[in-house]
Amino acid sequence: MSQSQSTADILILGAGVIGASTAFHLARRRPGRVMVLERSGVAHGGSGRSSALIRMHYSYPLEVQLAVKSLETFRHWPEIVGGPDDFRQTGFIRIVPAPETDRLRANVAMQQELGVNTRLITRQELRELQPAWRVDDVELAAYEPDSGYGDGAGVATGFLARARELGVEYRPGVQVTSLRVEGDRVRGVETAAGLIEAPVVLVATGPWTRPLLEPIGVTLPLETEYHEVAFLKNPPALPSVGAACIDSILHLYFRPEVGGLTLVGSFYGPRGADPDHFPESPSKESLAAMAAGVTSRIPALEEAGVAFGVTGIYDMSPDSRPLLGEVSGVAGLHVAVGFSGMGFKISPAVGLLMSELLLDGRASSLDITPLRPGRFAEGRPIIAPYAYHCD
Repeated sequence: MSQSQSTADILILGAGVIGASTAFHLARRRPGRVMVLERSGVAHGGSGRSSALIRMHYSYPLEVQLAVKSLETFRHWPEIVGGPDDFRQTGFIRIVPAPETDRLRANVAMQQELGVNTRLITRQELRELQPAWRVDDVELAAYEPDSGYGDGAGVATGFLARARELGVEYRPGVQVTSLRVEGDRVRGVETAAGLIEAPVVLVATGPWTRPLLEPIGVTLPLETEYHEVAFLKNPPALPSVGAACIDSILHLYFRPEVGGLTLVGSFYGPRGADPDHFPESPSKESLAAMAAGVTSRIPALEEAGVAFGVTGIYDMSPDSRPLLGEVSGVAGLHVAVGFSGMGFKISPAVGLLMSELLLDGRASSLDITPLRPGRFAEGRPIIAPYAYHCD
């Protein structure tokens, strides 16, 4: 490997939606030699297994701002990034238990102040919007007509393809074995093919992050969590379930899928999963439970059949929010990890903000200081003012 091949100005580890988005936004500013290293292929981790909901409803204002900024990219993908647009605007509905309707009201008011097209809807309005749903247990819901869903693999691939057109170098099949640190600075990475030197390294490696950082003395409070999703084949009487939905009464989320399918996922899963060795398909019991759960909301799905299932691994942080920024004590080493299942829907904004941080020393489009990696060591986890019990 020649000297020109073994150096970069910025190294990005991971070609999922976060790494690819950052590469795209860096490339637009022509910052020098940007290189993306990926152990397998683009979107072969969590991005390719994402349920890919696109929604603005969060209980923490910065999350809302990240989602709002990202929605603009999803809605105008051909003009901003180029290539096919995988965004499907179905609308989005947030359902909470009756004791949390005051929190719902407060969060919708906050979201409206931040520019989200959202409103509260009564049980009767929800019934009119979604006549196939059983809503007797819903006192109040939130409705976002502009939201919907996308495609994780398509977004990662699209970002990276445009980044490469703008000069980013992409190296798939490169296993990073360790980070090279000298003194208090990162100097690059060791790979199976040798050393690649760089003064700036962004780690966007999801559930593989802790084993990469711990040998250099950096321990981030990240845990893996195993998740399962079912795809149901809609019966002829129900071509589509309508809007995407997060349902905190049932502890399920669901959305339509192309080809006459419905995607259904559960909120939680077991911790401590190995991202290299986990069941590739949900258990029959899990598929049956998810199907049974969603039929209590949409009775017509009782006639649906289970088409197939998908599994994946989240990288969870203690407050279920990402860690974005430079690692304390290692200059030049940055992370964008711990997305806790929300990475896809905010990936356009995160890529922009990380590019600003890497090039300018600070993120200027939004203040992401609250998401700094050191907040847990400081005893300052994020606590939303009107958090739901399932946040």
